[in-house]
Amino acid sequence: MKWNQTPERCRLMDTLFNSQEPVELNTTSALANYATEAEDVIRRRLLIDGDGTGDDRRLNVLLKSFIKWCNSTNETHEESKITHDRMLAQLAQCESALSKSRLSAAMSAAELQNYENLSRQIESGIESAKRSIESTKLDFQEAKTVRKNRIEYDVMAKVINEQPDRKATNEKLAQLRKELGSLEETREQLEKKLDMRRKQFHVLVASIHQLQAMLDTNETEDILEVALYDAFEDENETEDSQTVTANNTTQMEVE
Repeated sequence: MKWNQTPERCRLMDTLFNSQEPVELNTTSALANYATEAEDVIRRRLLIDGDGTGDDRRLNVLLKSFIKWCNSTNETHEESKITHDRMLAQLAQCESALSKSRLSAAMSAAELQNYENLSRQIESGIESAKRSIESTKLDFQEAKTVRKNRIEYDVMAKVINEQPDRKATNEKLAQLRKELGSLEETREQLEKKLDMRRKQFHVLVASIHQLQAMLDTNETEDILEVALYDAFEDENETEDSQTVTANNTTQMEVE
């Protein structure tokens, strides 16, 4: 059987070679992931001999079947029809796998976009949380300052409340000033009295000295007078005793 470019074969070839459309990726990270996956595919192809695995195997088997079908000359119409139907089934499987891959890629891209949006939201939330933390720190410092000032105010208020009010303080101050003035007057009076007593004491001491001098002089004179008086009395007593003795003698003689 020679190669005949029938409409079915043309449609099959167009479907086989033109149906693989590139998958659009929206982000740079998706392109990087796609490149990594492509490297993995190439590495697997280099490591595995034969037709590969998965979708690559289907495509290779389909391509070999198509080439064999095109170059076959000994097949009957029924065998060619069976081979053609088998290739269409394989092509449908490849298209289904391609659709799944496209949907998976679209879903992955959507998930990636969703993750990027979520990441931006998380970053925004982190920044908002940082700003909230900074604001909370400032509020905390302000609250600490207010609490410290309040404690100091309470202590000062307690000390102030323990003190008397201004009116009572002024009255007490006026009373103390009055008492101080009275004490000053008393002190002046006492100083004057003390000065007067000091002068009187000096006068008294001088008078005592004068009196002592006078007493010393008078005492000497009195002592002389007393001595003369005593001597005179002794003489009189002697004379009296002699007279009595004489009288007694005379009387005895008379008897």
